[in-house]
Amino acid sequence: MKWMIASDLHGSALYTGELLERFRQEGADRLLLLGDLLYHGPRNDLPQGYAPKEVIEMLNGIAPRVFCVRGNCEAEVDQMVLEFPVLAEYCLLEWGERRVFATHGHRYHTACPPALAPGDILLHGHTHVPAKAPQPGGWWYLNPGSVSLPKEGSARGYMVREGKELVWKTLAGEPYDSLDLSRLEG
Repeated sequence: MKWMIASDLHGSALYTGELLERFRQEGADRLLLLGDLLYHGPRNDLPQGYAPKEVIEMLNGIAPRVFCVRGNCEAEVDQMVLEFPVLAEYCLLEWGERRVFATHGHRYHTACPPALAPGDILLHGHTHVPAKAPQPGGWWYLNPGSVSLPKEGSARGYMVREGKELVWKTLAGEPYDSLDLSRLEG
């Protein structure tokens, strides 16, 4: 099964449209969204193409294929308009031998991680900066970056997981980093 992982859409219909076009072109089976779907939040400028109602329509169009965790910009009302669950603080996934704790990153993050075993993965967005970093204790921190408001000079992007390979790509679909999950310790 092929997964696309993305975070921090922040209501940009322009970049959500580009992400969903990449989703189709990638031939991904599932889209895992790591929160902050509709609103830009008080610390961010409005992203280009800000149109939350259009983002709602686009995401509802693929609702059966979407998994999502709640970001710090999600509100109860978002669940009333989105046709897939958006209010879970985290979800647990198994990628082969790896347990993945997927969350937004505002509650659980590298400075405040959940209980993780060696080889486990903490997957979150929130920082708007792509990341791939081993952590003390033998677990890994992974971040796809942001679709609409990248920070620290990073590109708009997402990740794709197929089999044991994880690839970071720009929103234009250009790969720029990867990780072979079978090579992780643990």
